[in-house]
Amino acid sequence: MIEARDLTKYYGRRLAIDHLTFHARKGEIVAFLGPNGAGKTTTMRILTGYMPPSEGEAKVAGFDVVEESLEVRRRVGYLPETVPLYDDMTVWDYLEFMGSLRQVPNLDDRIAEILDRVGLIDRADSFIGTLSKGMRQRVGLAQAILHQPEVLILDEPTLGLDPKQRVEVRELIREIGRERTVMLSTHILPEAQALSDRVLIINKGRIIAEDTPEELQLRLLGAQRVRLRVRGAQGAQGLVAHLQRLPGLLRLHVHDAEHLEIEAKPEEAEALRSRLARAVLDAGYDLLEMCVVSMSLEDIFLQLIQDESAEAEAPADVDLTAKEA
Repeated sequence: MIEARDLTKYYGRRLAIDHLTFHARKGEIVAFLGPNGAGKTTTMRILTGYMPPSEGEAKVAGFDVVEESLEVRRRVGYLPETVPLYDDMTVWDYLEFMGSLRQVPNLDDRIAEILDRVGLIDRADSFIGTLSKGMRQRVGLAQAILHQPEVLILDEPTLGLDPKQRVEVRELIREIGRERTVMLSTHILPEAQALSDRVLIINKGRIIAEDTPEELQLRLLGAQRVRLRVRGAQGAQGLVAHLQRLPGLLRLHVHDAEHLEIEAKPEEAEALRSRLARAVLDAGYDLLEMCVVSMSLEDIFLQLIQDESAEAEAPADVDLTAKEA
């Protein structure tokens, strides 16, 4: 549904995006993850036909975003970072206005259906200026899907929402994503992990990684960590001699009397876990717990940014602290 090849955009002499190539399939939610200023919004504007690229090409639903921009706009629902709402209009009147511009058939029925879907049917007669940030974002989503677009493009869809509102909007996006292609941009790491089927990590206008959240973790994890909790007369330290010669083990670290952690080659980790369990029991210890320590998307993001730049820290405008509600 979305195909981009070598998309490049200059603002004067400043390079905003640098030869981006990517795709999004029907029924897929793809997240552009990166710090502010990485090129996410520029890419969204090009895909919606509102801005031409300096170089390269993109097609949405089979139509060229430059040569056939009107056809692209008919098939795209767009939620910009700042939704252009009119505070002195009611929710119903605003959607009626937007629907008439798009020549939506059976408009009254469609508005009622959409308001019910986004949870605003009881706010149809409320003035937009009286709505909370979360409700305003729902109005923005309602106008984006009013004309039943094939593709939905969302620029920072949960920006400024509180945790409860963020969860509600995410659930709505996931529901919408079952029926159409969704491409969203975000600088919030847990959002990309919670919402997307695939993540494109972008920094300084270039895509530096692309995969599912799970596969990104596997690709970038040079060693898999396994944490053990044991009980025995000599404590965890007494197990070192029994474990350190096991095939596939890279490192072993004792935390305290009950806890130790090992690092294994990813391709041998599953077999090593079986060997670990057997070795612990053969040494006369009780194995109370064994778990794999996952690398978070935050860890991956930081590693990629550090590899991409001489900077030792991630950019300050990347939200590393947002948590799931």
